[in-house]
Amino acid sequence: MPTVFTAPEAIPAALDAPTVFLAGSIEQGAAVDWQRSIIDALYDRECALFNPRRPRWNKDLRQSIDEPAFAEQVRWELDALDRATIIAMFLSPETLAPISLLELGLFARSGRLVVACPEGFWRKGNVEVVCDRFGVELVDSLAALTEALRSRLPPRAAR
Repeated sequence: MPTVFTAPEAIPAALDAPTVFLAGSIEQGAAVDWQRSIIDALYDRECALFNPRRPRWNKDLRQSIDEPAFAEQVRWELDALDRATIIAMFLSPETLAPISLLELGLFARSGRLVVACPEGFWRKGNVEVVCDRFGVELVDSLAALTEALRSRLPPRAAR
């Protein structure tokens, strides 16, 4: 299994493997836990995964820089996004994912994004144009995102 760091867990300063930030639909816990399926699918790959989905999250937290738990979460995500070798983004059609769209805008020029945007996502056209403009790999399903990640990550060395 890959090493998984879940918010707000500390991430070591040095990691010996490629790193992947699991960006995308969470929607205050309403979205399916697609991150778990990616983690499970990368069982034989050499990598560290940064998972922003906490096992428990208070969806009623005030979204303000003055709310310590909220600010800690956002800062953890920004730090992990900055450190990631690859940013894997899944935009679920059942969600609006406004923060994920913000992250797409922040990192579209980075060369590190691969985005899955299935039919039915409410702003699929915008996502397509942004990905086209900035050369971001765009796939149409979670399965295709998983395969894109598997192709970019080295197999785990036999121990």
